[in-house]
Amino acid sequence: MGNFDYPKDSAEIHNGDAQIIGVNSIEQACDEAKKLYQKGVNCIELCGAFGKEGAKKIIEVTENKIPVGYITHLPIQNEIYKKTFEKN
Repeated sequence: MGNFDYPKDSAEIHNGDAQIIGVNSIEQACDEAKKLYQKGVNCIELCGAFGKEGAKKIIEVTENKIPVGYITHLPIQNEIYKKTFEKN
């Protein structure tokens, strides 16, 4: 989630079996997740920027019927992440 221009900022591999979609808001993420769910996607993995609350919103729009995870990092790297993402 960040300064993305969907659908321009998206990609897919393995004939669309895996997709990367850049979104700029939780609302846009919910809209896209709902579309993916309705198309039959079987799993959604979010970036850590969504946090627990964002993941819960995606779980809600996918009716808690598919796995939804979000990527995190170890606490020992908090400062490195902070420095890196403050630049954006």
